[in-house]
Amino acid sequence: MNRLDSIKREMNKVLVGKDKEIDLLLIALLQEGHVLLESVPGTGKTLLAKTFSHCIDGAFKRIQFTPDVLPSDVTGIQFFNPKTQEFELRTGPVVTNVLLADEINRATPRTQASLLEVMEEKQITIDGETVPLEPPFIVVATQNPIESQQGTFPLPAAQLDRFLLKIPFTYPDFEEERGILNRFKSSEPLNTVNKVLSLDELQSLTRQVKEVHISEDIETYILQITRGTREHEWVEVGASPRASLALLKASQAQAFLEGRDFVRPQDIVAVASYVLQHRIQLTIESSLTRTAEEVIEQIVEMSVTPVEARQA
Repeated sequence: MNRLDSIKREMNKVLVGKDKEIDLLLIALLQEGHVLLESVPGTGKTLLAKTFSHCIDGAFKRIQFTPDVLPSDVTGIQFFNPKTQEFELRTGPVVTNVLLADEINRATPRTQASLLEVMEEKQITIDGETVPLEPPFIVVATQNPIESQQGTFPLPAAQLDRFLLKIPFTYPDFEEERGILNRFKSSEPLNTVNKVLSLDELQSLTRQVKEVHISEDIETYILQITRGTREHEWVEVGASPRASLALLKASQAQAFLEGRDFVRPQDIVAVASYVLQHRIQLTIESSLTRTAEEVIEQIVEMSVTPVEARQA
């Protein structure tokens, strides 16, 4: 766990008041899941993703999405080399370990769809040629709130479902914002961040996380919550079986972060909102008076909590 603590320490050199967000990114890292960061401009989404990537000794690439970015700009092309008179494969920026997809909701639906195969299958296909990606491959995407921005394209449900977690950003409180001013007024803290986790070490951690024990009672608790989203009167479209698996994986990583080899009900509660809020669709009436996060919290409260998880 020392390496994970080292990542936290390095990220805290740059970020102020983002301990929860850092933990959630580590959860995604441990399970090689993708993350969607959402907030208004200027709250530090891109900075969080860049700082995170600096801590990992792997390849990092960034795509700044705009409406004119094409699918081939993401995945790559077959390029005709006039010197050799042959076509050569030129892979796009998705061939990396950590991909920052900045302002993903500014890309057109066709370009957004080009990420689907990469995120789910960990491979790209260019003119019939399939190129597998070397693990790990993690997409950290950012987006501004869709309803308040013109020139954006809502992510389809099929793509939202590929994100293990959706992390909403809030404004910092008064003293946190003062800390940001003091930290950045005379220096660039990002330049002081060190790489502390090798890819081999990361692969070892991901194997250990998969061994975190989940009792039958905890499995039942997970299924009660996800099935509750399908039966709740305020929900139009509930969470899929993929969401149940995502909740299981996120709770394993949450337990691992806390130094345990078994999952407790508190781990489920800690991650449920971040796993499920982007996977459900509220009814029109309920969406006018409440948020998906509030509905998820109510569903969790209504579910029968196991007395205690049994250690393996």
